[in-house]
Amino acid sequence: MPACAQKEGIAISSTSQTAETTYSVGQKIRGYFVLTKPRVMELLLVSTVPVMILALGGLPDLRELWLIIATVIGGAMSAGSAASFNMYLDRDIDVHMKRTENRPLVTGEVSPRGALVFSWALAVASTVWLLAFTNWLAASLSVFAIFFYVVVYTMILKRRTEQNIIWGGIAGCFPVLIGWTAVTGSLDWPPFVLFVLIFLWTPPHYWPLSMKYKDDYDDVDVPMLGVTRPAHQVGLQVILYAWATVACSLLLVPVAQMGIVYTASALVFGGWFIYESHRLYNRALRGTEPRPMRVFHASITYLTLIFLAVAIDPLLPF
Repeated sequence: MPACAQKEGIAISSTSQTAETTYSVGQKIRGYFVLTKPRVMELLLVSTVPVMILALGGLPDLRELWLIIATVIGGAMSAGSAASFNMYLDRDIDVHMKRTENRPLVTGEVSPRGALVFSWALAVASTVWLLAFTNWLAASLSVFAIFFYVVVYTMILKRRTEQNIIWGGIAGCFPVLIGWTAVTGSLDWPPFVLFVLIFLWTPPHYWPLSMKYKDDYDDVDVPMLGVTRPAHQVGLQVILYAWATVACSLLLVPVAQMGIVYTASALVFGGWFIYESHRLYNRALRGTEPRPMRVFHASITYLTLIFLAVAIDPLLPF
């Protein structure tokens, strides 16, 4: 039997098994929550609040605090919508991957129709919410971010090119633009620098994950770089993008007149991120276990600390 037919048989079998399972209301609610990829959502929102504080130039007053809360709520719904659409479209391959085999559309906690309705509902709700409580520019950027992640990345790039995550990662850069425009109603150079920072950070963040789950992606014919290239070549690409990310982070110092806290953070945490990237490459080059998840987790910590510095720096008098 051809491999594709075998996979289809597995998918049908899995679907029929989950159809026989009855889930409680609580399990279904949890399933819909998981559809939003809350961990990814948290990472996106980590960049929204700091850039809004940067745009405000200091501590927010009560009205500005509500604006931040409203933007976070709208951004969370927008990111959740994009993630839910992604799971709906990828349900045919998720059933074959160990990393995704417990997703709610695979287990049957959520039906495909329910997921599609939920995705559209969140997309519409996030747009209306941002129009009501921020401005048309922030709402428009949110819509474009959903479109880019769902159509450009998930539907077009993901299964066709090893460069998928480079360009698909653009969708994850939009929260900094949305946060800035929610405050100012316009765009400026500081959010664009942070936009490019996240764009450059995404490949060295995700490629180590593709190394860890190389067999999963290979089984479903998704050409992640960890599948199409040897480990040492992936490690070299991670190094190059890590250096570019740190260099870009330093551009914010003159562009946004950042102080000592941000400058020191960009240098120290950036140096650590680069160090972990070099360790990945060196281990892969020697033929030893490269431990890609060290770089994956380091990249998350790095980005969190950098944006924490973005938030703290404007609050200090020096």
